[in-house]
Amino acid sequence: MEEEPPATGLAARDDLRSALPFLPVVLRGGALFWPPAAQESLRALALGPDVSRVASGDVLADALTDLRLALALPALPSRAADGLALFFDDLLSRAQARGWFAEVVPNLARLLLRLPALLEDHYAKAGHGASGLRVLASQDSGVVLLSQELVAALLTCALFCLFPTAGRAQACLPTINFDGLFTALIHRSQSQEQKVRCIVHYFERVTDSTPTGFVSFERKVLPRRGLSDSIPYPDIHAWLASSAPLCQFRVFSSGFIEDEEQEALQVDFANKYLGGGALSRGCVQEEIRFMINPELIVGMLFMASMEDNEAIEIFGAERFSQYMGYGSSFRFVGDYLDTKPFDSMGRRRTRIVAIDALDCPARLHYESGCLLREVNKAFCGFFDQSKHQLYVKLFQDSHNKGNFPSINSNEYIGVSTGNWGCGAFGGNPEIKSMIQWIAASQALRPFVNYYTFEDASLERLEEVIQWILRHGWTVGELWHMLIEYSSQRLRGETYKGFFAWLLPSNRPNNEVHYMSE
Repeated sequence: MEEEPPATGLAARDDLRSALPFLPVVLRGGALFWPPAAQESLRALALGPDVSRVASGDVLADALTDLRLALALPALPSRAADGLALFFDDLLSRAQARGWFAEVVPNLARLLLRLPALLEDHYAKAGHGASGLRVLASQDSGVVLLSQELVAALLTCALFCLFPTAGRAQACLPTINFDGLFTALIHRSQSQEQKVRCIVHYFERVTDSTPTGFVSFERKVLPRRGLSDSIPYPDIHAWLASSAPLCQFRVFSSGFIEDEEQEALQVDFANKYLGGGALSRGCVQEEIRFMINPELIVGMLFMASMEDNEAIEIFGAERFSQYMGYGSSFRFVGDYLDTKPFDSMGRRRTRIVAIDALDCPARLHYESGCLLREVNKAFCGFFDQSKHQLYVKLFQDSHNKGNFPSINSNEYIGVSTGNWGCGAFGGNPEIKSMIQWIAASQALRPFVNYYTFEDASLERLEEVIQWILRHGWTVGELWHMLIEYSSQRLRGETYKGFFAWLLPSNRPNNEVHYMSE
C-alpha cells in the first residue's frame, strides 16, 4: 500500500488543524470553504430583505436555524430565537430595526462570505513572533495576531451562532456563540438589553466602516519548572529575597480603568474562563469591558481557561461604546470614538490583561499559599517576557537594593487597576492593593494607577503608600510584612486591617524600627 503524500499548504499547518474543529468553515483541496448549503444561505442574506425576507427578529432566528442546519449544527435554541425576536421586534426602535435588516445584516453576510479568504490570508501572513489562529491551551504560551476585519467576521459567526460547540468543554474553552446572550433577554433585564445594544452598535460601526488595525491575544505562563528563556514560578522565599524597589503608586478615588490616559496594562478582573459571564447574564467589570470593547470576545473562541500560573494579555482592542452604571444599573449611552494611537504592528495602544483572582472564603485569603498564588497571578499578568533575566536576578539577589535597572522611556508602560477580586470573590482590598503593587514593581512597571471606586476600606491607602515609600522598602520587605500580618490574622493575634496594623501608631516601636533600618 502506497503511503499518502505529506500534507502541504494550509493542510500542513498545525495552527489551522488546532482551530479547524472549532470553526464553521471546511478545508478541502488545500483551501477553506463554506459548505455549499451555508454559502447559498449567506448569499441570500447578502442580497437584503427583498430577497432573503429577513426583516424581523423572528425571521432572522429562522434564517440562523437554516444556517446552523447547513453546518450540521442543531437548530437555534427556542429561547434564543425568542430573545432575538424580543430585541429586534420590540426593544429596538423601528427606524433602527429597519436599518439593521436593510443594511447591517446584508453587510454581515457579505463579510462572512469573505471569511474563508480572510482566514487564508491570515495564515499566509502569520509569523514574526505570532502564530496563526489556533487554540491556546493551558500552559501553551503564545501570541495570535488577528486583523480587525477578521475579528469582525469571527464575531459575526458568534452573533449568528455558527461556531461548532462539540469538544469545546473538553478543551476548557468558554462559550462563544451569542445564543446565551439573547436567551438571557427573556428575563427582561435592563442591563442585559443594554449589553446587546453595545454589541449591536459594534456591528453597525464595523459594517459602516471596516476597521483596518490588528489585535493580538497572548497567553502568558510562569512555568512551574524553570526554563532557560522564561521566568520560573517564584516561591515564597523568592519573593522575600527580591531586591526590586517599589514603583510609583497613585491613588484615584474616582475614574475608571478603561479611561486611563497613560499607557498602561489595564487589568481585567477576570474569570478563569476569559470573558466570564459576558455572553450570558454577567454585568460587572469584566463583562462590561467586553461589551464596550467587543473585539475582546474573540479571545473566547480559542483561549482555554487559565490555570494559577497563567494570564491573558490582549493588545489593540478598540473601544466602540460609551456607558454608565454597573451591574443592574449598566446602560449603553452612545458611540465612542477611540483615539488611542497605533503601534508599529497596527494595534491600538490599549493593553488589557486578564487575571483571575481566587474565589474562596475570606479566611483562606490570609493563607500563605493563597497569597503566593495571587501575587504570582498578578506578576504573570504584569511581566514582560523580554526582561526575564532581570526578573531572575532581582528574585535572587536580596543584597542588590538600590542597584536596579532603569526604565527605558520607550517602555514606560505601567499598570492601571483597582479592587481585583474584591467583589463576589471575597478578596480584601487592602491586601489586594499591596499584592498588585508588589507584582507590578517586580515586573519593573514604572507606576501603578489604582482606582478605589470610592471603597471606604481604602481611605488610608494614600497614607500607607507614602509611609512605605518614605522608608524605601523593597518588594521583598513589603512581602515580608504581608506574610507576617497574615500569619498573625490566622493565629488570632490581630483582628485589625493591614493598614491599621502596619502604620507606626498601631505597632510596637521595635517592629517599626526593624523595617526602617
